[in-house]
Amino acid sequence: MKKRHFKLWATAGILLTLALAGCGNKEAKETNEASAKTQEEEKVLTVYSAGPDGLAANIQQAFEEKTGIKVEMFQGTTGKILSRLEAEKNNPVADIVVLASVASMDGLKATDQLQSYEEAKNKDKINSDWSDQDGYFYGYSASALGIAYNTKNTTQAPTDWSDLAKADWQNKINIPDPSLSGSAVDFLFGYTAAEKTAWSTIDSWKKNGLQVNGANKEALDAVITGEKNATIAGVDYMAYKAKADGEPVEIIYPTSGTVVSPRAVGILKDAQHVESAQAYVDFLLSDEGQKLVADAYLLPGNKDIAVKNRAALDEIPQLTVDWMGAEAKQLEVLTKFTDLFR
Repeated sequence: MKKRHFKLWATAGILLTLALAGCGNKEAKETNEASAKTQEEEKVLTVYSAGPDGLAANIQQAFEEKTGIKVEMFQGTTGKILSRLEAEKNNPVADIVVLASVASMDGLKATDQLQSYEEAKNKDKINSDWSDQDGYFYGYSASALGIAYNTKNTTQAPTDWSDLAKADWQNKINIPDPSLSGSAVDFLFGYTAAEKTAWSTIDSWKKNGLQVNGANKEALDAVITGEKNATIAGVDYMAYKAKADGEPVEIIYPTSGTVVSPRAVGILKDAQHVESAQAYVDFLLSDEGQKLVADAYLLPGNKDIAVKNRAALDEIPQLTVDWMGAEAKQLEVLTKFTDLFR
C-alpha cells in the first residue's frame, strides 16, 4: 500500500513539474514574443519629409537596406508638415523632420521642438551656412530659385529679374504662391532683404500681369504647357528634372543674384526612437546619402559631391541671406506680398 501511495505521489509530482514547466515555457514564450515585438517597434522610424518625392523614396529604400530600420514616411509641403506637428503636439508621432526651409527649421529650434545631435557623422563636410551651429539641424541639400521659362515660346531668354517687367512678358509670368510654397517665401525674404529695389521690382511684375499660381509644381506646370512663359522663383531641381524628361523648359539664374534655399533635417525633441533618428541623420550626411541628393538634381550639402546635369553652387550668382531667426521676418514679408496682390 505504501509503495502504491508513493507511486501515486511521485506520478502527481512529475505531472505537476511538467505542468509548471509548461507554464514556465508559455510565460517565457510570451516574454520572448513581447521582447521581439518591442525590438521590432524600436526598428520603425517615423519621418515627416517635404520631399522631393523621388528623393525621399530613394533615401528611405537605401536607409532601410543599409540599417534594417523600417521607415514610415509622411510627405507633404513644409506648411503641411508644420501644421501636422502642431496638431500632434500633445501626442507626438514623428521622430525626424525634413523641411524645405531652414528658416522654418530654425523656428522649430526657437520653440524648443528639436534636440541637438552634435555628434552627427560627416557634419564637418556639410555647408555650415545651411546648418545650426549647435547641431539642432543640418542643411543636407539646397535648391536655387531662378527664372524657369518655356523654350518654345521664348525668343529672348531673360537674364535678370527686371527683364520680366518688360512688355514681352506681359501677362505671361507667374510665381508660386508663398502661402503654399516654403521656397517662394524663402525667395521673397532673401530677395527683399538683400536687394534695396526688390519691392519696386515686385510691383513692376504685378503691373505686368504677374499671376500667383499655386504651389511650385502648379507654377512650373503652367510654364511647361505654355499657359505661361516664365515662372519667377522657379525651383531649379524641378526645372532640371522636367528638362531631363524632355519638357520644353530651361532655367536661368539672374545676373544680379538669386536666393539659394537650403533644405534641412532635424531630430524632434519628443522623438521616441532617438538612436534610429541619429542613424537617419548620419545617412543623409554620408557620401551615399549626398550622392542620392545629387542624383535628384539638388545641390548637396557636401560641396565635394559632384552635381549632375545642373549648375554647381559656385556657378550660381548668389544673394547673401542670413537664415537664422528669419521666420518672424518671413511672416512680415509674406503679409506685405499678400497685401500687394490682394
